Amino acid sequence: MTASPATVRRAPRQLIALAVGAVFLLVGILGFIPGITTNYEQLSGAGHESGALLLGVFQVSILHNIVHLAFGVAGILLARTVSGAKAFLVGGGVVYLVLWLYGLLIDHGSAANFVPVNSADNWLHLGLAVGMIALGLIPLSGSKAPIADSR
Repeated sequence: MTASPATVRRAPRQLIALAVGAVFLLVGILGFIPGITTNYEQLSGAGHESGALLLGVFQVSILHNIVHLAFGVAGILLARTVSGAKAFLVGGGVVYLVLWLYGLLIDHGSAANFVPVNSADNWLHLGLAVGMIALGLIPLSGSKAPIADSR
């Protein structure tokens, strides 16, 4: 007798958090790939001196990439529960809102720009903040979609 794979049912918000987490994880990885990250030889640990640009647009550093990786892992882990998914989306959105404000208020050429961020990052952070908070708070159907469990 062959056993059929067990299924885990996930709510739409869990699937959204899982997808957002996976995208953050991918972005964190891409930040370490020469070619996808231009001026890769200028990638620094942290600070505004990093000349590396993800997709030729978004200023990144090793610290910035690690933050993306950490957000990705957090999203994937927190997506295991509905409450965790909501906390990731809303909490992460608030973090990105604060990061957007930080990017607007600091001098991008100063030591205060330790993440580092540029104008493109700032507007992306605003978009992420609004999108994540909205996805965490909008009413979604209570039905759960089946996902095959690979146990």
